[in-house]
Amino acid sequence: MLFLGLDIGSSATKLAVIDGETGRTLASQTYPESELEIASPAPGFAEQDPETWWNCVTEGLARLGQKDGVDLKKIEAIGISYQMHGMVLVDSDQQVLRPAIIWCDSRAVPYGEAALQALGEDYCFDHLLNSPGNFTAAKLRWVQENQPEIFARTHKVMLPGDFIAMKLSGEITTTPSGLSEGTFWDYTRRAPASELLKHWDMDAALLPELVPNIGLQSEVSASMAAELGLKAGTKISYRAGDQPNNAFSLNVLQPGEVASTAGTSGVIYGVVDSRVADRQSRVNTFVHVNDTQAEERNGILVCVNGTGRLYSWLKQLLASGGEVSYPRLNELAAAVAVGSEGLVFHPFGNGAERIYQNRNLGGHIRHIDFNRHGLGHMVRAAQEGIVFALNQGFEVLKELGGSCEVVKVAKGNMFLSDVFTQTFANTTQAVVEFYDTDGAAGAARGAALGSGFYASSQEAFSGLQSLGVVEPEASRTEEYQRAYEYWQQTLPTMP
Repeated sequence: MLFLGLDIGSSATKLAVIDGETGRTLASQTYPESELEIASPAPGFAEQDPETWWNCVTEGLARLGQKDGVDLKKIEAIGISYQMHGMVLVDSDQQVLRPAIIWCDSRAVPYGEAALQALGEDYCFDHLLNSPGNFTAAKLRWVQENQPEIFARTHKVMLPGDFIAMKLSGEITTTPSGLSEGTFWDYTRRAPASELLKHWDMDAALLPELVPNIGLQSEVSASMAAELGLKAGTKISYRAGDQPNNAFSLNVLQPGEVASTAGTSGVIYGVVDSRVADRQSRVNTFVHVNDTQAEERNGILVCVNGTGRLYSWLKQLLASGGEVSYPRLNELAAAVAVGSEGLVFHPFGNGAERIYQNRNLGGHIRHIDFNRHGLGHMVRAAQEGIVFALNQGFEVLKELGGSCEVVKVAKGNMFLSDVFTQTFANTTQAVVEFYDTDGAAGAARGAALGSGFYASSQEAFSGLQSLGVVEPEASRTEEYQRAYEYWQQTLPTMP
């Protein structure tokens, strides 16, 4: 049987079809090939048109269906992964009311902070496990305050993955994991956060109907199946934000297991079996995809917004005088010593950073010496800066009881760089395990599990292939530690 995974990103959408019998990916497709634009109509704003994501799905699916071995009508179930923390508003006719406010938008920070002060830390960190911060609920509050005419017409508020599921099925639903990432979830009651909604005078009916993270959620409508070339009644049986999904894709499901990714943003995600909260809001806790009443599973998420976005910015800047590839950048970085001879890069130029209590520090390059530093130093300093920023959150994860011995990653994005990977292993002192998977393939595997094709997660991941490990270099621990400490000493003063 065939299963389809959709990974809806802010840069592009990736689609994958796996063979359930072998667990292998038969075909994959990314659309578009160039990165999607993010609109910024005002400083700190970041928006995208949800219909653009849907166009990526339809165009990508058409191309996927032309590949050998892929018969779209043989797809049994669909899984959806999506960029977290976005907000899509639709009216009663399921029409989008405004551009989606996406994950790296900073406008809602004051609204989340005001709610934290009004409701109190005890309520927020005991019930929500987070400050409302800059998450989806606070973004909805911004619309309520600043665009009341749009808020008045809002029928439902959705996350990006909920929107894609709506387009496929005609039904508006969401998941416990999705509500938790928007701070709409009360962990104590295991239900929508009624106190937060009441505080903001919001009707609970704005939230979609709840469906399981893994399990039958809806079916592709007959009209949409005909339009897309799918089989009518194709199940939609898995949905998760990109970081819980990345963890799922790597079979990170049990307490003590840790996943990482370094795409547009950089994330370390550790699974725990308890309700833990960082009252400084440096890291966040969300419902993991395999959470149940009997076995609680939450994910502690460390995030640095500017990871791959910094690297793509650097590549575009350097390419203005000719073509520069990522492999070439990685070669240049490898020729420079650990610590980049004192050149420091702080990768905080992509919106408010959670690790710094939602402050927007901006990106900084420090201690440039025109007589010593060249392009290789710039590239290596960028890679080291990303790892060092992530390690600050990794240290918080350890404080909260998360594991720190092994980190599972997919072979992609920043982890394609040997310099980045070795810096990550040596700085965190964790073994990095590589696996042959990605978010789209993971969502397809989730669809197979949610539809009942696989009887257990153990069966679902029996075909997951290891691609090797990178271990910390004991002889160089002090060298990397010195570079990390120097990077910390040069951090900008908090605004």
